[in-house]
Amino acid sequence: MENFFAKISNHRGRLVLGSLFTLVLGFILGFYSPHQTSFSSGSGGTDASSHLAEVKPPVQYGHVAETFESPQAGGPETSPADEEITCSRRNAIVLAVETVQPAVVSVSVTQVRVYQVSPFSVFFNDPFFDQFFPELKQEYRQKIKSLGSGFIVNEIGYILTNEHVVHNAVKVVVNLPDGRQFDAELIDSDRPVDIAVLKVPGKNLPFAKLGNSNDVLIGEWAIALGNPLGYVHNDARPTVTVGVISALNRDFQPQQGRVYRNMIQTDASINPGNSGGPLVNALGEVIGINTFILTHSGGSEGIGFAIPINKAKRILDEVLKYNKIRDFWTGLTVQDIDLSIAQSLGLKSAQGVIVVEVTPKSPAEEAGLRVGDVILQVNETPTKNRSQIQAAFAGGMVGDIYHLVVFRKGKRLKIDLTLEERPKR
Repeated sequence: MENFFAKISNHRGRLVLGSLFTLVLGFILGFYSPHQTSFSSGSGGTDASSHLAEVKPPVQYGHVAETFESPQAGGPETSPADEEITCSRRNAIVLAVETVQPAVVSVSVTQVRVYQVSPFSVFFNDPFFDQFFPELKQEYRQKIKSLGSGFIVNEIGYILTNEHVVHNAVKVVVNLPDGRQFDAELIDSDRPVDIAVLKVPGKNLPFAKLGNSNDVLIGEWAIALGNPLGYVHNDARPTVTVGVISALNRDFQPQQGRVYRNMIQTDASINPGNSGGPLVNALGEVIGINTFILTHSGGSEGIGFAIPINKAKRILDEVLKYNKIRDFWTGLTVQDIDLSIAQSLGLKSAQGVIVVEVTPKSPAEEAGLRVGDVILQVNETPTKNRSQIQAAFAGGMVGDIYHLVVFRKGKRLKIDLTLEERPKR
């Protein structure tokens, strides 16, 4: 019996010792638990988890990578769902806008318009008197202020906009989104293409990256920036509208001396004041210059058009190199033909234009063109009348080579015509 109680006693002792050991071990593990946060300062130990933020893998938007970090310990906790929403909000469009927005400017223009008014119009309002007394017309000049948009294309202050924005301007003021204001110089403009180049003083200015309009895709994102409400709130920060590229290579009949060809169509809203602003792709590259809309209401109806940026780049390169746009000439004088003239020349229909004059020592003479030639095509595009051949040469620059198809004495000939700078008189 004594042996039995001795065994029980020894067994109880081992149980007590085991329990004490378990309690001590649990206390030690609890004291050094990695879930315990230390708030000590100075040279004391601190828990690394309270200072090292979790770094997520870079999220790709086009060609731009952004890294999002979780908040540090002690701040409000962010759930994975919140972080995912934040990432999705900062999408390609937002990043593209942030890239180009600082370079978009408001262009305030003072124009002078000239009016001729007959003294008879006050009483009779009849053009009959104007025919017999034209010398009595009085000339009036009126200053008119208008507003458009533009964008800086390099850090030394060159700006692209529409020619119609600065047409007949006597003063041009440019406002940057950051509040800076400059008097701008009109370096030169090309009326047929509707592009103008301005210059403001300054260094290290924000500028937009120019893309390649030959690489534009129908259906891709299109972002229009400009100042359509500048009249209302006097704020130079641009407005952003988003749509897609609806169509490419849209052509229009010449309007007021301007020829719009190969235009980019978009449903991004373009309104008055947007003219001259950039049309941007999802990479933040300028692919066009917002120019006009087709509308029945006077507002945007989702049919806007932009000049391809590659046209503007040619003009910009010319200005940067020569400080002007060099005028070209051909030495050609042409006129339309009717069916009787066409048949007398051996043509089956009244198509093309006939050459009626070739200036001596001109590019046309050097190319081999002659009086009586009928020009049927320019750069593989049929030319039915003078308006079409004028449109074909609109946007041409010194050094460009035009490929013509002419009809001469019953034969079709191919002739290359090189544009040359107009001689100084």
